[in-house]
Amino acid sequence: MDFSLSDEQRELQQAARRFARSELADVARQVEETDEPLSADWKCKLGELGFLGVNLPETHGGLGLGALEALLVLEEFAQVSPGIAFPVFESSVGPIMAIERFGGEALKRRIIPKVCAGEHVVAVAMSEPEAGTALTDLTTSAREEDGEIVLNGTKRWCSGGGRSDGYLVYCRFTDEPGAKGIGAVYVDKGAAGLSFGERERLMGFRGVPSADIFLDDVRVPKENVVVGAGGFKKLMEAFDLERCGNATMSLGIAAGAVEKVGEYIQERRAFGKPLIDFQAVQLKLAEMTMQVEASRLLIHRAAWAAEQGFPSVLDSSMAKCFANEMVREVTGKAMQVMGGYGYSKQYDIEQRMRDGWGWGIAGGAIDVQKVNIAAAIAGRRFNQRAK
Repeated sequence: MDFSLSDEQRELQQAARRFARSELADVARQVEETDEPLSADWKCKLGELGFLGVNLPETHGGLGLGALEALLVLEEFAQVSPGIAFPVFESSVGPIMAIERFGGEALKRRIIPKVCAGEHVVAVAMSEPEAGTALTDLTTSAREEDGEIVLNGTKRWCSGGGRSDGYLVYCRFTDEPGAKGIGAVYVDKGAAGLSFGERERLMGFRGVPSADIFLDDVRVPKENVVVGAGGFKKLMEAFDLERCGNATMSLGIAAGAVEKVGEYIQERRAFGKPLIDFQAVQLKLAEMTMQVEASRLLIHRAAWAAEQGFPSVLDSSMAKCFANEMVREVTGKAMQVMGGYGYSKQYDIEQRMRDGWGWGIAGGAIDVQKVNIAAAIAGRRFNQRAK
């Protein structure tokens, strides 16, 4: 088994690293300070350089590469800041992948080229006030009327809510219980009857707006149906790649923290010598580095095993679970090693800790991933509902 990257993959990775660090470091600080998303001009610049839609087809404006290449680019941006990495995330591992894989040709031609160009961002609207972890309890309804799809319901915790250009809305087409009646519809931001709640104020994720979505008799053409009733399994297959993207965000945050700590402990002196000369600090550095590398291997294995499809629920859940726990531990250790400087907003370690915690909640909590892993090992799903 060859763990090395190809020359082409290394070139793409290095190009993303150079650009993110040389061009976006100051932008990332601005995003953190203002809590405003990356500007439209910058998103278009990312599109021009090929950093958006890395794994989307060339026929629709993407690079036509694989999931691994997309995750390599995402990690480099996330090492600088999740705020500037989020457009990359949404264009390569977010709901656009469900549209590309399962949507109709007319919808794909209308949406995907704009996403790859940085002119359009698609967000996912999954969770509801009474349907988060228990997603199959969702009640947002979709019915056909006069050749259109009519949507009614409320969505919660939508990253990009109120700011994105379109939404992949999970909804119920029939009254069949559980997953049987669930599918997904694409809704443009300007659709009549679509409105948004106040922006959420979160611990981290600055520059990634989140808000409730209200759908009141929202009408969309039938061609906007991405997956019809009974297609919940397909949606979850696409979401397995999003789990790997979530894991890669955690990885990037942690890898950046280790790099910062590595620089700090060689410059900072105590008791007349650099911190790196103290064995306790050496152990911390080794532990953090091992955790980062182990996470990277799990993520890359999941992407490699997927080949041209989506990662398995087992591989993606293991990658996400490990990375989510890892980033919390690594940023905690980084803050402890850097002491007051780690806790200060003058540096970005405290930001990395705040952002790192969020990824273990978003996209399915850590314990949910462990249940997925156990179910895959046992070969059956477990009923979590009270009897």
